[in-house]
Amino acid sequence: MDTLLSLRVFREVVDSGSFVAAAGRLNLSTAMASKHVAHLEREVGARLLNRTSRHLSLTEAGATYLEQCREALDSLQAGQAALGRAFEVPRGVLKVTAPVWCANRRFAEVLAGYQRLHPEVVLDIRLENRRVDLAEEGYDLALRVSRADPSPALIVRPLCSVQFHLVATPTFLKREGRPKTLTDAAALDAVLPTYVNLDAMTFAGPAGRETLHLKAAMKSDDTTLSYHAVHAGIGMAYLPDWLVADDLKRGDLKRVLPAFTAPAATLYAAYTSRKYMTAKVRSFIDYLSTALGPT
Repeated sequence: MDTLLSLRVFREVVDSGSFVAAAGRLNLSTAMASKHVAHLEREVGARLLNRTSRHLSLTEAGATYLEQCREALDSLQAGQAALGRAFEVPRGVLKVTAPVWCANRRFAEVLAGYQRLHPEVVLDIRLENRRVDLAEEGYDLALRVSRADPSPALIVRPLCSVQFHLVATPTFLKREGRPKTLTDAAALDAVLPTYVNLDAMTFAGPAGRETLHLKAAMKSDDTTLSYHAVHAGIGMAYLPDWLVADDLKRGDLKRVLPAFTAPAATLYAAYTSRKYMTAKVRSFIDYLSTALGPT
């Protein structure tokens, strides 16, 4: 039998003074209410109620058990209420994994805007380029960039489009020669990531879609290091607009192939379950979708 329901029946029988009244309040038959109390008595190995045709009274064991029963049910009710409030108002720690290149001013301003709206949420942002197991490692949400569904095992929601650029410093391009074709670019040194295969990238150009095979001079699992390696002149790299937009505007970096465009990727929010989504997760995804714009 449902022991939790049995506890509620026992408390109600004592408070109402009869099995009939308790059964009516809990929408049970009188016989079923009696069975629930008998179930508890078997569980604890003691009689809880003295029963006569006209009167019910607690035994000594029943009085002791009733006190613990009330405390347990009150605690459970308080917990359910607190959980209900947690699902209504965004609050608590929100643990998010995101790509390393999210360490930029634009994303920081988005986070600041969310935090102003929901000050009871503590943002715990972990930047890493590896694939994280959300459930096993205790993450609420993952932000992932892909040109396809990032994970068939997760619920995903597209947030925005992210453009990537093949960039290098003006000094590097002057030294090595500015390529005009993908064949020219293939001869130049490049800084490549180890967490995704970008050795062969497809560009849209004047003659249609062409593939560029990059030559690695350096590899790294950290986008920030790759960004600084490009600035140091080690080679060119394929970096997201969020990370290099200001550099391109200032002229500190240049697009290596201005006549060619790499296909954009999509930033997704990925999470484990739609059914039990908390207010903090739902509000964060909704805010990102609005703040970052359409895909």
